[in-house]
Amino acid sequence: MRLIPWEEERLQIFAAAELARRRRVAGVALNHPEAVALICDAMLEAARAGGTYAEAEAAGRAAVEPEQVMPGVRELLDEVRLEVLLGDGTRVIALVDPLDRGQPADPFGPGALVVGDPADVVINAGREAIEVEVTSTSRRRIRVSSHFPFHRLNRRLVFDREAARGFRLDVPAGAYVGWEPGETRTVRLVRMAGRLGRARAAAHAAAAPAAAHAAAAPAAGANSEPRP
Repeated sequence: MRLIPWEEERLQIFAAAELARRRRVAGVALNHPEAVALICDAMLEAARAGGTYAEAEAAGRAAVEPEQVMPGVRELLDEVRLEVLLGDGTRVIALVDPLDRGQPADPFGPGALVVGDPADVVINAGREAIEVEVTSTSRRRIRVSSHFPFHRLNRRLVFDREAARGFRLDVPAGAYVGWEPGETRTVRLVRMAGRLGRARAAAHAAAAPAAAHAAAAPAAGANSEPRP
């Protein structure tokens, strides 16, 4: 017996649905894959029996009751999409919230997003911070992301780069600050974290006095008398 991929998939769904039916008869609450298998099996059987689109959809919605599934499955099972073969050709049936029986889903069920007050979120607490005035001399808008080393910015942004060495923007991760052409604004920077940031800060602090002394000292032999 040779089976096309469609028929092989149909047998897989039937096997999963048959296992789910046995567990349901035994009084075992259904998990997510078992509920999906029963819904899909019911829609495929309705279509195979010559039913219409509406009849196949109704069969899928009636296949599983909310009290027959484990807690949280209702929230996870938000949609089922299945391709069925009807009398007028292949159609896709989309069941949105197939376990809906007039009761709203638990807003704190699996996968729920609980968003708190942004004011309660504290970022960069205890970090060394400075403020720098930055002017854009570019003809185009320049955007700077949160964690980019500030002293490496576009050269068309004019500010004290030495003071900003080892710092980044004091904004949430993924946020950015933009400058329009000719715009000047003051931004708050915080010390970069991690070993790399601390090492660069220490190296800069150690090298700054030596660089200043070298710049002030005259070049070797500049004031010496020429040899006869």
